Amino acid sequence: MIRERVAEDVYVFTSEIYAQVNAGAVIGPDWSMLIDTLAYPDETRDIRDFLEGRLAKPVRYLINTHYHADHTLGNFLFPEAIVVGHALTRSLLDTRGRRSLDEAKKLSKELREIKIVLPEIIFDADTISFRVGKRTLQLIPLPGHSLDGIGVFLVEDRVLFSGDVMMPIPYIVDGDYDQILESQKILPNMKLENLVQGHGEVILRGEVSLAVKNNQKYLQCVRKYAKQAGRRRDPDGFLTSIDVESCGKSRILLGGPAEELHQRNLRTLFRQLWPERASEISS
Repeated sequence: MIRERVAEDVYVFTSEIYAQVNAGAVIGPDWSMLIDTLAYPDETRDIRDFLEGRLAKPVRYLINTHYHADHTLGNFLFPEAIVVGHALTRSLLDTRGRRSLDEAKKLSKELREIKIVLPEIIFDADTISFRVGKRTLQLIPLPGHSLDGIGVFLVEDRVLFSGDVMMPIPYIVDGDYDQILESQKILPNMKLENLVQGHGEVILRGEVSLAVKNNQKYLQCVRKYAKQAGRRRDPDGFLTSIDVESCGKSRILLGGPAEELHQRNLRTLFRQLWPERASEISS
Protein backbone atom coordinates (compact mmCIF):
# COMPACT_ATOMS: atom_id res chain seq x y z
CA MET A 1 0.00 0.00 0.00
CA ILE A 2 1.22 3.50 -0.89
CA ARG A 3 0.29 6.42 1.38
CA GLU A 4 0.17 10.02 0.15
CA ARG A 5 -0.85 13.23 1.93
CA VAL A 6 -2.95 15.49 -0.31
CA ALA A 7 -3.85 18.17 2.26
CA GLU A 8 -3.27 18.70 5.95
CA ASP A 9 -4.60 15.60 7.74
CA VAL A 10 -5.99 14.19 4.48
CA TYR A 11 -4.46 10.98 3.11
CA VAL A 12 -4.81 8.75 0.06
CA PHE A 13 -4.00 5.04 0.26
CA THR A 14 -3.30 3.25 -3.03
CA SER A 15 -3.26 -0.51 -3.49
CA GLU A 16 -0.11 -2.12 -4.82
CA ILE A 17 -1.99 -5.39 -5.35
CA TYR A 18 -5.15 -4.57 -7.30
CA ALA A 19 -5.62 -1.98 -10.08
CA GLN A 20 -4.25 0.96 -8.08
CA VAL A 21 -7.55 1.30 -6.21
CA ASN A 22 -7.67 4.27 -3.82
CA ALA A 23 -9.09 4.82 -0.37
CA GLY A 24 -8.81 8.02 1.68
CA ALA A 25 -8.93 9.35 5.21
CA VAL A 26 -9.75 12.68 6.82
CA ILE A 27 -8.24 13.07 10.28
CA GLY A 28 -10.12 15.02 12.94
CA PRO A 29 -9.07 16.09 16.44
CA ASP A 30 -10.22 12.85 18.08
CA TRP A 31 -11.25 10.46 15.31
CA SER A 32 -11.01 9.89 11.59
CA MET A 33 -13.33 9.33 8.66
CA LEU A 34 -12.39 6.72 6.08
CA ILE A 35 -13.45 6.93 2.44
CA ASP A 36 -13.65 3.42 0.95
CA THR A 37 -11.34 0.50 1.71
CA LEU A 38 -8.93 -1.49 -0.43
CA ALA A 39 -9.63 -4.76 -2.17
CA TYR A 40 -7.60 -7.13 0.00
CA PRO A 41 -7.79 -7.36 3.80
CA ASP A 42 -4.04 -7.05 4.43
CA GLU A 43 -3.84 -3.63 2.77
CA THR A 44 -6.91 -2.40 4.58
CA ARG A 45 -5.38 -3.60 7.86
CA ASP A 46 -2.37 -1.42 7.02
CA ILE A 47 -4.72 1.57 6.76
CA ARG A 48 -6.30 0.65 10.09
CA ASP A 49 -2.90 0.30 11.75
CA PHE A 50 -1.86 3.73 10.49
CA LEU A 51 -5.05 5.53 11.52
CA GLU A 52 -5.92 3.76 14.75
CA GLY A 53 -2.45 2.65 15.81
CA ARG A 54 0.13 5.17 14.71
CA LEU A 55 -2.15 8.25 14.74
CA ALA A 56 -4.48 7.02 17.51
CA LYS A 57 -7.51 8.36 15.58
CA PRO A 58 -10.12 5.59 15.48
CA VAL A 59 -12.34 5.41 12.43
CA ARG A 60 -15.78 6.64 13.46
CA TYR A 61 -17.36 6.80 10.00
CA LEU A 62 -16.61 4.85 6.82
CA ILE A 63 -18.03 6.19 3.56
CA ASN A 64 -18.56 3.86 0.60
CA THR A 65 -18.49 5.74 -2.72
CA HIS A 66 -20.24 2.79 -4.40
CA TYR A 67 -20.95 -0.86 -3.78
CA HIS A 68 -18.21 -2.53 -5.83
CA ALA A 69 -16.11 -5.05 -3.94
CA ASP A 70 -12.75 -3.35 -4.38
CA HIS A 71 -14.09 -0.35 -2.41
CA THR A 72 -16.25 -2.08 0.22
CA LEU A 73 -14.79 -5.47 1.18
CA GLY A 74 -12.76 -3.91 3.98
CA ASN A 75 -15.83 -2.58 5.82
CA PHE A 76 -15.80 -5.56 8.17
CA LEU A 77 -12.37 -4.58 9.55
CA PHE A 78 -13.89 -1.52 11.25
CA PRO A 79 -16.61 -2.98 13.50
CA GLU A 80 -16.86 0.21 15.59
CA ALA A 81 -17.32 2.47 12.58
CA ILE A 82 -20.65 3.59 11.16
CA VAL A 83 -20.80 2.90 7.42
CA VAL A 84 -22.31 5.63 5.23
CA GLY A 85 -23.50 5.38 1.63
CA HIS A 86 -26.20 6.03 -0.91
CA ALA A 87 -29.47 4.16 -0.50
CA LEU A 88 -28.71 2.30 -3.74
CA THR A 89 -25.32 1.27 -2.35
CA ARG A 90 -26.99 -0.51 0.54
CA SER A 91 -29.44 -2.26 -1.77
CA LEU A 92 -26.83 -3.29 -4.37
CA LEU A 93 -24.29 -4.42 -1.77
CA ASP A 94 -26.97 -6.52 -0.09
CA THR A 95 -27.84 -8.28 -3.37
CA ARG A 96 -25.20 -8.17 -6.10
CA GLY A 97 -22.43 -7.64 -3.59
CA ARG A 98 -23.30 -10.73 -1.57
CA ARG A 99 -23.59 -12.89 -4.68
CA SER A 100 -20.23 -11.69 -6.03
CA LEU A 101 -18.49 -12.29 -2.73
CA ASP A 102 -19.90 -15.80 -2.45
CA GLU A 103 -18.48 -16.61 -5.90
CA ALA A 104 -15.12 -14.97 -5.15
CA LYS A 105 -14.72 -16.93 -1.90
CA LYS A 106 -14.79 -20.15 -3.90
CA LEU A 107 -11.69 -19.01 -5.79
CA SER A 108 -9.64 -17.22 -3.14
CA LYS A 109 -8.84 -18.32 0.39
CA GLU A 110 -7.82 -14.72 1.18
CA LEU A 111 -11.44 -13.63 0.94
CA ARG A 112 -13.06 -16.27 3.15
CA GLU A 113 -12.90 -14.16 6.31
CA ILE A 114 -14.73 -11.22 4.69
CA LYS A 115 -18.28 -10.36 5.66
CA ILE A 116 -20.54 -7.87 3.93
CA VAL A 117 -21.22 -4.81 6.10
CA LEU A 118 -24.04 -2.59 4.85
CA PRO A 119 -24.28 1.19 5.24
CA GLU A 120 -26.21 2.21 8.36
CA ILE A 121 -26.56 5.87 7.36
CA ILE A 122 -28.00 6.19 3.88
CA PHE A 123 -29.18 9.08 1.75
CA ASP A 124 -30.91 9.47 -1.59
CA ALA A 125 -31.22 13.26 -1.75
CA ASP A 126 -28.89 15.56 -3.68
CA THR A 127 -26.32 15.78 -0.90
CA ILE A 128 -25.57 15.12 2.75
CA SER A 129 -22.87 16.80 4.84
CA PHE A 130 -20.60 15.80 7.74
CA ARG A 131 -18.19 17.73 9.93
CA VAL A 132 -14.77 16.36 10.80
CA GLY A 133 -13.18 18.89 13.10
CA LYS A 134 -13.36 22.19 11.22
CA ARG A 135 -13.82 20.47 7.85
CA THR A 136 -17.06 20.12 5.92
CA LEU A 137 -17.49 16.97 3.85
CA GLN A 138 -20.27 16.94 1.25
CA LEU A 139 -21.43 13.65 -0.24
CA ILE A 140 -22.68 14.31 -3.77
CA PRO A 141 -24.19 11.92 -6.35
CA LEU A 142 -21.80 11.07 -9.19
CA PRO A 143 -23.42 8.12 -10.99
CA GLY A 144 -22.24 6.63 -14.25
CA HIS A 145 -19.58 4.08 -13.39
CA SER A 146 -22.33 2.55 -11.27
CA LEU A 147 -25.86 3.68 -10.53
CA ASP A 148 -25.06 4.42 -6.88
CA GLY A 149 -21.83 6.38 -7.31
CA ILE A 150 -21.10 9.33 -5.03
CA GLY A 151 -18.19 11.68 -4.46
CA VAL A 152 -16.84 13.08 -1.19
CA PHE A 153 -16.00 16.78 -1.45
CA LEU A 154 -13.81 18.43 1.18
CA VAL A 155 -15.15 21.96 0.93
CA GLU A 156 -12.40 23.93 2.66
CA ASP A 157 -9.56 22.00 1.00
CA ARG A 158 -11.19 21.82 -2.46
CA VAL A 159 -10.37 18.12 -2.60
CA LEU A 160 -12.74 15.61 -4.20
CA PHE A 161 -12.71 11.85 -3.74
CA SER A 162 -14.61 11.03 -6.91
CA GLY A 163 -15.10 7.29 -6.60
CA ASP A 164 -14.86 5.45 -9.90
CA VAL A 165 -16.66 8.07 -11.97
CA MET A 166 -13.08 9.20 -12.62
CA MET A 167 -10.47 6.56 -13.44
CA PRO A 168 -7.50 6.59 -15.82
CA ILE A 169 -9.72 4.59 -18.16
CA PRO A 170 -13.49 5.04 -17.71
CA TYR A 171 -15.40 1.81 -17.08
CA ILE A 172 -19.14 1.63 -17.75
CA VAL A 173 -19.98 -2.09 -17.74
CA ASP A 174 -22.06 -1.72 -14.56
CA GLY A 175 -23.03 1.88 -15.23
CA ASP A 176 -24.56 4.21 -17.76
CA TYR A 177 -22.84 5.97 -20.67
CA ASP A 178 -24.89 9.18 -20.53
CA GLN A 179 -24.72 9.40 -16.74
CA ILE A 180 -20.95 9.14 -16.58
CA LEU A 181 -20.59 11.90 -19.19
CA GLU A 182 -22.90 14.17 -17.20
CA SER A 183 -21.19 13.43 -13.88
CA GLN A 184 -17.76 14.13 -15.31
CA LYS A 185 -18.88 17.47 -16.73
CA ILE A 186 -19.48 18.74 -13.19
CA LEU A 187 -15.86 18.31 -12.12
CA PRO A 188 -14.00 21.10 -13.97
CA ASN A 189 -16.36 23.70 -12.48
CA MET A 190 -15.60 22.67 -8.89
CA LYS A 191 -12.26 24.56 -8.79
CA LEU A 192 -10.49 21.61 -7.22
CA GLU A 193 -7.03 21.58 -5.71
CA ASN A 194 -6.86 17.79 -5.97
CA LEU A 195 -9.10 15.13 -7.48
CA VAL A 196 -8.61 11.66 -6.02
CA GLN A 197 -9.78 9.14 -8.59
CA GLY A 198 -11.23 5.79 -7.62
CA HIS A 199 -8.11 4.24 -9.15
CA GLY A 200 -4.78 5.66 -10.21
CA GLU A 201 -2.88 8.86 -9.60
CA VAL A 202 -4.24 11.96 -7.90
CA ILE A 203 -5.15 14.64 -10.46
CA LEU A 204 -3.72 18.02 -9.53
CA ARG A 205 -5.17 21.49 -9.93
CA GLY A 206 -4.93 22.61 -13.54
CA GLU A 207 -5.08 19.04 -14.84
CA VAL A 208 -8.69 18.27 -13.98
CA SER A 209 -10.23 19.76 -17.13
CA LEU A 210 -7.74 17.93 -19.36
CA ALA A 211 -8.33 14.62 -17.57
CA VAL A 212 -12.10 14.99 -17.98
CA LYS A 213 -11.73 15.89 -21.67
CA ASN A 214 -9.49 12.88 -22.25
CA ASN A 215 -11.97 10.55 -20.56
CA GLN A 216 -14.91 11.95 -22.47
CA LYS A 217 -13.00 11.70 -25.74
CA TYR A 218 -12.26 8.06 -24.92
CA LEU A 219 -15.91 7.28 -24.17
CA GLN A 220 -17.04 8.92 -27.41
CA CYS A 221 -14.45 6.90 -29.31
CA VAL A 222 -15.62 3.63 -27.77
CA ARG A 223 -19.22 4.44 -28.67
CA LYS A 224 -18.22 5.27 -32.25
CA TYR A 225 -16.53 1.90 -32.73
CA ALA A 226 -19.37 0.01 -31.04
CA LYS A 227 -21.75 1.67 -33.47
CA GLN A 228 -19.55 0.78 -36.44
CA ALA A 229 -19.34 -2.85 -35.29
CA GLY A 230 -23.06 -3.26 -35.88
CA ARG A 231 -22.47 -2.69 -39.61
CA ARG A 232 -19.84 -5.43 -39.83
CA ARG A 233 -20.34 -9.06 -40.74
CA ASP A 234 -18.04 -10.10 -37.87
CA PRO A 235 -18.66 -7.59 -35.07
CA ASP A 236 -16.70 -9.59 -32.51
CA GLY A 237 -13.57 -9.67 -34.67
CA PHE A 238 -13.93 -5.97 -35.42
CA LEU A 239 -14.22 -5.03 -31.74
CA THR A 240 -11.24 -7.21 -30.85
CA SER A 241 -9.16 -5.29 -33.41
CA ILE A 242 -9.92 -1.96 -31.70
CA ASP A 243 -7.32 -1.88 -28.95
CA VAL A 244 -7.30 0.63 -26.11
CA GLU A 245 -4.61 2.70 -27.80
CA SER A 246 -6.98 3.21 -30.75
CA CYS A 247 -9.05 5.33 -28.37
CA GLY A 248 -6.15 7.28 -26.93
CA LYS A 249 -5.44 5.36 -23.73
CA SER A 250 -2.32 3.44 -22.73
CA ARG A 251 -2.46 -0.31 -22.28
CA ILE A 252 -0.29 -0.08 -19.14
CA LEU A 253 -2.83 1.96 -17.17
CA LEU A 254 -3.84 0.58 -13.75
CA GLY A 255 -0.95 -1.84 -13.80
CA GLY A 256 -2.10 -3.77 -16.84
CA PRO A 257 -5.89 -4.42 -17.03
CA ALA A 258 -6.64 -1.43 -19.29
CA GLU A 259 -7.07 -3.52 -22.46
CA GLU A 260 -9.47 -5.92 -20.72
CA LEU A 261 -11.57 -3.04 -19.35
CA HIS A 262 -11.57 -1.41 -22.78
CA GLN A 263 -12.83 -4.54 -24.53
CA ARG A 264 -15.60 -4.89 -21.95
CA ASN A 265 -16.60 -1.27 -22.57
CA LEU A 266 -16.79 -1.89 -26.32
CA ARG A 267 -18.96 -4.96 -25.89
CA THR A 268 -21.25 -3.33 -23.35
CA LEU A 269 -21.98 -0.45 -25.69
CA PHE A 270 -22.39 -2.81 -28.65
CA ARG A 271 -25.07 -4.78 -26.79
CA GLN A 272 -26.86 -1.56 -25.90
CA LEU A 273 -26.74 -0.19 -29.45
CA TRP A 274 -27.40 -3.51 -31.23
CA PRO A 275 -29.38 -5.71 -28.80
CA GLU A 276 -30.63 -7.92 -31.62
CA ARG A 277 -27.01 -8.91 -32.39
CA ALA A 278 -25.78 -9.32 -28.81
CA SER A 279 -25.30 -13.09 -29.26
CA GLU A 280 -22.71 -12.49 -32.00
CA ILE A 281 -20.04 -11.18 -29.63
CA SER A 282 -18.11 -12.75 -26.79
CA SER A 283 -18.54 -11.66 -23.21
